[in-house]
Amino acid sequence: MGGEAKAMARADEALAALRVSGTVRPIAPFTADALDAWPITLPAAVRRVLLEAGGIVTVDPDRPDGDTDTYRFGPAAEYASRAFRDGYWGLGERRGDHLQVMVGVDGTDRPDWGPVLAASFGEDGDVWVLAPTFTDWLAGLVAPDPDSDPDSAPTGAGGTGASATASVSAVPSVAVAEGPDAELAALVGRGDQLTDVVDLAKLPGYPCRVIWEPYYSLEFDTADTGSSEIEAAICGGGRLLTLRSVVSGDFLGRPVRRHTVPADAGTRAVSELRSLAAEFPARVALTPGCTDGEMDRWPVPVPAGIREVLREIGAVRISGLPHLLLLPGASEHQVSPETHVMLGGDGAYWPLARIDYGPYTALAQIRLDPATGAWGCAVSVMSTPDTLREFPDLTLIAESLPDLLLTYARLAREAAAREGAGAGWRPEADWLFPNTGEAWPRPVPVEEWAGSADPLLAAAAELPAGTHGVDLRAVPVPADVSFHRAEDWPYRHPLKRLTFPGAGTLVLAELEEG
Repeated sequence: MGGEAKAMARADEALAALRVSGTVRPIAPFTADALDAWPITLPAAVRRVLLEAGGIVTVDPDRPDGDTDTYRFGPAAEYASRAFRDGYWGLGERRGDHLQVMVGVDGTDRPDWGPVLAASFGEDGDVWVLAPTFTDWLAGLVAPDPDSDPDSAPTGAGGTGASATASVSAVPSVAVAEGPDAELAALVGRGDQLTDVVDLAKLPGYPCRVIWEPYYSLEFDTADTGSSEIEAAICGGGRLLTLRSVVSGDFLGRPVRRHTVPADAGTRAVSELRSLAAEFPARVALTPGCTDGEMDRWPVPVPAGIREVLREIGAVRISGLPHLLLLPGASEHQVSPETHVMLGGDGAYWPLARIDYGPYTALAQIRLDPATGAWGCAVSVMSTPDTLREFPDLTLIAESLPDLLLTYARLAREAAAREGAGAGWRPEADWLFPNTGEAWPRPVPVEEWAGSADPLLAAAAELPAGTHGVDLRAVPVPADVSFHRAEDWPYRHPLKRLTFPGAGTLVLAELEEG
């Protein structure tokens, strides 16, 4: 039996059971004209159900007070403008566990809606996939399998007859984007570091619990407003559930999967930037690099992977983005002596760009390891000394100089696509200035790292009391580090200096004494 015929048979089965049910009764059906006005195309099986039942009310015969669950199969008038957004429609809330029941409505050529979920997208992340399709869920709810164990599924699961021991773990969307499944990779695009996904086509059974948690944490108070939320969506014709953590006013709660920086990032960046400069000469301009002899005279060692970039490019100027001036001596690189000391002094960083934001400035820089000569992560640090002392803020903007150049090239390519579509050239550059909206990793007192098997963490734990740190290996790129928002950061106590052990593996904030 084909998919459409199976769905129609399941719909007829559910409707027949509904007509004689003593515990489930229908709500007034929709008219054909009303269904034709909906902003989505209805599968024939769903349309058949909705022409006979606009929803259902379940009645618990063991509850004399008439306690009910109500599920509505279409948008009420007050919700019409928001109906079916994000690929699903909310059917109603279960009284037993207060989970919202929702059905996937993404796709126009499917024989049925689906899947059906029961979920609460709070910090507990309680998400169940109840049934693969709308008609399966409805038939199970109206005429449950008599051999099923009602205690094996979450309250009101719909009597699917399946064991509730089935579970699946959500996985980072970046892992899917870089994985072997081309169909799923196309659905997630580049992937998002704060988004997890579930392949709904490969569940081990129903009901199936989704093992998942948001990327933010509400523990130990929030960093600011505490307004984080989850944006859920069903896409790919019901194939994929996406769970995006919008971290706002809270600290990050767990590590993320970053985008992989290719081993040949430097070569790729040079090639792509040159291509952009040739295609969009009014928007993208490059200046020549320098020789190895010149680099040999610099006050810091220059590793081979960095040399291959700097031989080719000395500056990157892209409209709408701060100019990256890779060679020394630019006036934009100048900072006050006080800021220079707070940033570690000679040999600890390599300036790249001045970034302006209102009356404030920041210095984009590559962090260096003076002991090994390694060039590490790119960060943007407040460069006004009084501001840096009182509000020590910085942003991790890239894992390396080649990574930053690749990011610039990607932003330029995206801006070109927007301009070609008539939206104008608008590279998204706010994240280059500290504390302008990226997720906050939680700074911790370094004594928490005492006894760590990681030598970098153990060494940091020996710093003076009051020093706070953030391990940058487990945070998104970009990410805002805002030390003064730490739970026990001394209010208005001035910063002494920022250090970046391991060329930016960690960032540590030491306080002035007294």
